Amino acid sequence: MNKQQLASKIWQSANNLRGKMEAGEYKDYILGFIFYKFLSDKEYKFLIQNGYEQSDIDELKEENEEEVDWIKRNIGFFIEPKSLFSNWIKIGNDFSVDNVITALSAFSRNINHTHKNVFSGIFRTLEQGISKLGETSVSRTKAIKDLIEIVKDVPTSNQRDYDVLGFVYEYLISQFASSAGKKAGEFYTPHEVSVVMAELIADHLKEKETINIYDPTSGSGSLLINIGQSVGKYIENTNKIKYYAQELIESTYNLTRMNLVMRGILPDNIVTRNGDTLEEDWPVEENNKVSTYNPLLIDAVVSNPPYSQKWNPENKELDPRYAEYGVAPKSKADYAFLLHDLYHLKQEGIMTIVLPRGVLFRGGEESTIRKKLIDKNKIDAIIGLPSNIFFGTGIPTIILVLKKQRDNTDVLFVDASKGFKKVGNKNVLRASDIKKIVDTVIQRKKVEKFSHIASLQDIKDKGYDLNIPRYVDSNEETEKWDTYAIMFGGIPKNELDDYIKIWGAFPSLYDELFAEINRGYLKLRSEEVSSIFDSNHDIINFKVEYENAFKDFDSYLYNQLIENLSKVKLANTEEILAVDIFTRLYSFKLIDKYDAYQILDDGWKDISGDIEILQKESFDSVRIVDPNMITKKVNGKDTIVQDGWLGRIIPFDLVQSTILKAEKAELSKLENRLTEVQLSLDEIISNLSEAEGEYNVLNDSNEKFVLKDVNNELSEFYKDINTPELTALREYVNLLDSKGTKKEKMEFISNHPEVDWSAIPINASGTYNKKDVTSYVTSLQMDYKFSEGSFASNLSSVVMLLEEEKDLKKKIKERKAELHELTKITIENLSDEQANELLKLKWIDPLVVSIRKLPDDLIKRITMKISFLNQKYAKTFVKVSDEIQNSTNKLETFLDELDGSEFDLKGISEFKKILNGVNHDK
Repeated sequence: MNKQQLASKIWQSANNLRGKMEAGEYKDYILGFIFYKFLSDKEYKFLIQNGYEQSDIDELKEENEEEVDWIKRNIGFFIEPKSLFSNWIKIGNDFSVDNVITALSAFSRNINHTHKNVFSGIFRTLEQGISKLGETSVSRTKAIKDLIEIVKDVPTSNQRDYDVLGFVYEYLISQFASSAGKKAGEFYTPHEVSVVMAELIADHLKEKETINIYDPTSGSGSLLINIGQSVGKYIENTNKIKYYAQELIESTYNLTRMNLVMRGILPDNIVTRNGDTLEEDWPVEENNKVSTYNPLLIDAVVSNPPYSQKWNPENKELDPRYAEYGVAPKSKADYAFLLHDLYHLKQEGIMTIVLPRGVLFRGGEESTIRKKLIDKNKIDAIIGLPSNIFFGTGIPTIILVLKKQRDNTDVLFVDASKGFKKVGNKNVLRASDIKKIVDTVIQRKKVEKFSHIASLQDIKDKGYDLNIPRYVDSNEETEKWDTYAIMFGGIPKNELDDYIKIWGAFPSLYDELFAEINRGYLKLRSEEVSSIFDSNHDIINFKVEYENAFKDFDSYLYNQLIENLSKVKLANTEEILAVDIFTRLYSFKLIDKYDAYQILDDGWKDISGDIEILQKESFDSVRIVDPNMITKKVNGKDTIVQDGWLGRIIPFDLVQSTILKAEKAELSKLENRLTEVQLSLDEIISNLSEAEGEYNVLNDSNEKFVLKDVNNELSEFYKDINTPELTALREYVNLLDSKGTKKEKMEFISNHPEVDWSAIPINASGTYNKKDVTSYVTSLQMDYKFSEGSFASNLSSVVMLLEEEKDLKKKIKERKAELHELTKITIENLSDEQANELLKLKWIDPLVVSIRKLPDDLIKRITMKISFLNQKYAKTFVKVSDEIQNSTNKLETFLDELDGSEFDLKGISEFKKILNGVNHDK
C-alpha cells in the first residue's frame, strides 16, 4: 500500500474500534501508541546496526547501567527489550495492560538528560488515560491489543519511512479533527491552510542556509512541519532547520513533540515548551552566565492561535512585546498573539498568522494597534480565506503576512474567499486555489476580482480599515437587463463589452456571430452558435497553436517520470512540471493556468504515491500483486478475509483493457447480453396487470419473477393447448398409467401418425417410456406459440429468459475468475517495456488528455454564454403582451358563447370588464 491507502486503512479501523469514545480522546491513544512503536523500532534498529544479536538484545536489562547509559547517550532514551512494541506482539496471549503501564513508567526514568526537553512527560496523556479504555483489566487489555493491531503496519524502520509515518500521523490527526467538532481547534490547522503559509515562508527564506522557525501555539505541530517540508525544497540539508514550539494544553503539546520527532528531525533541532504564550514570553536566549532577559529572534514565526480568546492584559503595558504598539482588549487576544509573534521576528524575517477577519476593522484598542502596524509598515499582505474552512468554527478567517523590514510601503490584499470545493460540511482549498494565492502574494500581482495593491495613503483615506471588500470587489457582476431589449429584443452591444478578451483573442468571431439591428443592438446571424464556433478560423488556429504547444508534452512527461524514475525528487517535481505547463500556456491568456495546475495536482497524487513505492522498493513492484483484504461478516462478526488480488502499482482493469483486451471483450459480451435479458424481464414486469392477478408470479416486492410460480401458472395454460399431437400424447401417457399391453401401445402408435414419434427415444420393446414422452410433451408445450402479447406468451418468454439469465451468470462468474487469475499472472510476468507502457497509460495519458481538452472546455463555456445572452432577450415584452391579448380575445369569445341565469350572465359580464382592465362595479 502507498501512504494514502495505509493511512485510510488505519483510520477506518480506528474509527470502528473507538465506539462511543470521543474522537479527540481516542486520538491520544492511537497516536501515542504509534509514537511508542516508532521509539521501539528506533532502538531495535540502533542495536542491530551496532552488532547486537537477538540473544544479546534479549539479555539487555535496565540494571546494566553502563550499557544502558551508552544507548541513552546515542538515541536519547532506553526501552527494555521485553517492553519493545515488537515484543508485545510476540508474547501474544501473555500480553496485558500491565505490560504497557510498566513500560511507560520505565520510559520516564530512562530518558537521557540531554533529551529531557524532547521526551520528558511525552506519554503522560497516554498513561493517565489508560483507565478509560475499559472498566476491568481484561477489557483494557483487549482495547490495547486492538490498538496494537491497528498500528503494527505503520513503517518506522528507515529515513524514507519517516515520510510515510509522518503522512499517516498527519492524516489521522486531520481525521480526528474532522470528527472532534469544536474541540478540533485546539490542535489542528487544516493542511491546505498550512501549505499556503508554508509556501510563502519557504519562498522568503529560500536563500538562507540555516533557518529557525517558531510556532507559539503549536497544536499538533503540523504548521511547523509543513514549513519544514516547503523549505526543504530549497535547502539540501534539512538538519539546518531548527524548530521552536510552545503549546498551552499538555496533551496537545505532547502531540507537537511526537510529530516533530517522528519526522526524523534531530532532537537538538527541537526546542519545545509547555506554557502560556501570552503570560510568559518565550523563547529567550539561553545564557547561564547572564541573568538578563534577551528574547530569541526567529527567521519565521507562524501561528494559528485560538480566535478572540479572553486574556489578562493587566500590567502588560510595560511588556516589551506590546509596549511599542499597545495592549489588546481583554475580551480578544488576537492582537496579543500577533504582537508576540512580531516581537520574536528577525529584521529580515517573515511571519504568517491566522486570525478572525474582525481584526481588520474592529475598533477600540485593536484599531490603535492596527494603525501603528500600518504606520510602521509591518503588514505585507492580507489573505481572506473561505468561511467554514477550519474545524470547530465557521467564522471567516484571514492570513496576515508581516515583516519587520520591507522594501515597499503598500499592502497586498487577496480575496481568496470564493475559491474552494465543498467536502462534506467543510470548505476546502483546492491545489489550484493554494497555487493561485501563493503565486499572487510572491509575485505581488494585481488580479481582477482577486487581489489589489493598496498604497499607504489609500489605507489612511479609508480610516485604517483593512476590511478586504473595501479594496477587492470579488462579487459576481449583477446581471444586467436592458429596457429596450426587453421591449423589442436584440442583444445590447454594451453587454458584449464584458467579453472584450474573447473578441481580442478571436477577432473575426464577433462579425461572424452578430448582425446589426441598429446602432445599439445586434442579433445572431444563426441560432446554430456551435457551428459558427466550429468553423471560425481564429478558433481553429487557436486550437492548432494550442495543440502544437503541447505536442511533445507526453514525451516530456515520459522522460521526466518514467525514463528518469530513479532520479525523481518528489519534493519538487510537481513544481517543475507546473513551470513547464505554465510556460506552454503563456500565450493562451483565455486558458486559466490554474485549471491546468489542478489537473496536474489531481494526477500527481496517484503518480507520486506510485513513484514513492517504486523508489522505496524497486521497479519490480510493478510486477507485484497483493491480496485484496476486505472486511466481511463471518458468523456475525467483522472478519478480514481475502477477496482476490490487487496490483501494487498496475491496476487490473488497465491490464484487462490493453494486454487482455480480447479476453475482456468476451466477458463484456456476456455481461451485455445479461443486461439485455434483465431489461427484457423488467419490460415484461412493467406490462403486467395487477388487477388481473398477473402479479402472482412476482416476489413480494414485485420486482423479480419467481420461477416456480411462473411454471405453475404456465402449466395451467399448457393444459388448455389441444393440438392433435399433444392430445394424442396425453392419451398415450394415460395408456401407460393404466398398464396398457404392448399390443395396445403398438396399435396406439400406429393409429396416431400426427405424433412425431421419431422425436422420442424408443425403448427395447419398440414402444416409449413415460419419462421420455412427458419430456417431449414439455418441449412441445414450451415451443407452442401463444397469442403475441398475452400473459401466457409473456410467461413462456420469461421461462426462457430466466434460464438464459442463470446460464449467463454462471458463465460470467467463471470467466471473471479466469480473467482475474490471468490478469494476476500477466502482471507478474510483465516485461519492462510492457510495464513502462502501462505506467504511461496510468500516469501520463489521462493527464495529457485532460490538459489538451482545456480549449474545448473554454469554447463550450463561451458558446453557452452567447446562447444564454441570446435567449435572455428572445422573448420580448411586446411579444408577451401580444400573447396575453390574443389569449384574452379567445377567452372573451368563449365567454360570449356561454349561457346561464341572470346572475350567471352578470358575473360573466363583470369578469369581461376585469379582463379589459375596467374597474369592477362596487
